[in-house]
This record gives sequence, structure tokens and C-alpha cells, in this order.
Amino acid sequence: MSEQTICVLGSGTMGHGIGQVFAAASFPVVIYDINEQVLQLAKSRIHTNLKLMAAENYITLEDIARIESNISFSTDLQLAAKNARLVIEAVPEIIELKKDIYKKLETIIDNHTIVASNTSTYSIERLAEDVSFAERMLVVHFFNPAHLVRLVEVVPSVKTKSEVVEYVVKLLTTCGKNAVRLQKDIPGFIANRLQAAVVREALYLLEQGIADARSIDSVIADGPGMRWAFDGPIQIADFGGLDIWEKVTGNLFPELDTRTNAPTSISEKVQSNKLGAKSGEGFYQYDREEVTLAAKERDRKLIKLLAIKETE
Repeated sequence: MSEQTICVLGSGTMGHGIGQVFAAASFPVVIYDINEQVLQLAKSRIHTNLKLMAAENYITLEDIARIESNISFSTDLQLAAKNARLVIEAVPEIIELKKDIYKKLETIIDNHTIVASNTSTYSIERLAEDVSFAERMLVVHFFNPAHLVRLVEVVPSVKTKSEVVEYVVKLLTTCGKNAVRLQKDIPGFIANRLQAAVVREALYLLEQGIADARSIDSVIADGPGMRWAFDGPIQIADFGGLDIWEKVTGNLFPELDTRTNAPTSISEKVQSNKLGAKSGEGFYQYDREEVTLAAKERDRKLIKLLAIKETE
């Protein structure tokens, strides 16, 4: 294997997209999973992703063949991870499963291999407990769909070597990602904390009967969301005038939802097994074909937005 080989452990929702990111940047990639059928599904998903990107003129048909040629698939962990420069763990968010993978890696990887987790649940400090390669371990938190969303949060532990962080940030930047390094490990990192704050207030407005779900969603999509694609909330405050925002926040913060438990409207849906798109009903109703078409349309729009952002 090349010294720059990237190994992705787990080929599901996030894993296959992460593998595609590195393959598109011409790195050799090995995607590992325990099930051959799951790997074949991942291969099909990557091909579908690439076909849509070509249809939107983001890549060429020749690019599809090049990118796919950079990816191999394996059910053999030893074969997949041995000699890899970077191993990215993207297995389900079950701590025992992750720890088991790390224990196996200890007997497989070289002493220069970097190990990263795509977790959005566990702190790097907890993941790196009792791991022999803790100084070469960190979180690289991609967002779904990983091949289109530019952000990757990079979270080192107190033991992670600075050169490891620098290497990973440079590697992700080479792949066209905006690699944001956190100075401290914090639950939810940055993006999910900001996202959760918006969701909390959105569901409060829904529960109070201020507007229906579609109206609230449209307010974000056609209002702040359009600006947030190019300017974050802190810069928006600067442009709006901090004297103005001092008054806005001072008057409005006491009125905002402050609960610390899960929103009632979500809990009630979960108890009724209305889990959203995957169950056919959540705050909206879905059929399987609608979900597939909606995901494709979302990706189409993200491709167009990505192309625009790359010209900045």
C-alpha cells in the first residue's frame, strides 16, 4: 500500500462518503466492513453520488472512473488497516464497538499510523482512554453527506501530538475541506451545539403554536440559512452592529426557551415510533420514494452551493 493510504472503518451513512472524499483527492482508499453485502451497497452509493455530481457538471465522467479506481473494499481488518497512514473509524456510536476496534488496531497498525474517529457522541478523551496510540488519535467529525459538506471538525485530546493535528488538517484541506480545529474538547463540538440551539427554539415555537413546522422551516431556509451559507453568526453580528445586537440579545434572551431536557414534541413522536423519514412519519409524513427523491434533490442543491463556495 501507498504510505498515503487512507483506511475507513465502516461503510455506512458516513463511511462511504468519507472514503469518496479522499479518493476524489487521488489518495488510495480502503473501506472496511464486516459484511460483504454492506460493502457492495457502499460501492453502489459512491457510484450514485459520482453520477449525480457528473450530471451537475461538478466532475467529469472520466473523474468517476478515476475516483472509483482509487477505492478498494475489504472485510479483512488486518488487510485494510495494515500500513495505512490514516485510519478513520466510522462505526456505529456504540462505545464498546469502538473500543473493540481500537484494541484490534493496536496489533495491526504501524507506530506512525494516525487513528481518527468520526464520532459525534463521545469525547476524544474517553475514546483515547487506555489506547496505546493516544498521542496519534483525534476526532475528525464529518457531516452528512460527507462528500458534499465542506466542514470537518478536528478535535485533539490533551495527549495528541501537534504534528498529528497539523498533518490531518493539511490533509483535509488538500481534500477541499474546511478543517476547523477546536482548542478544547466539548460535548457536541461546535456545529451540533449551534444546531441544537436552533432546533430547541424551533420546536418551542412549534409547541407554542406560533407557526406550523413548514413555516418555521421556511423561515430558516429562506432567511438566516441563506446568509449562514456564507457568513457565520458572529460576523453577521459585526455587520449588523454590536450595539444593535446588544439590545436584541438583551431583550430577547430572557424570552428564549431554556429547557435542558429533550423537547416534548420530539419525545412524544419517539414514543409513538414516529421517527421521521426512516419510519415514514415524524413532524411530516413521507413515503419511501419521496425520501429518495428528496435526498437526491438535497444533494443536487448542495453540489451547486459547493461549486459557488469554491469560487470564494
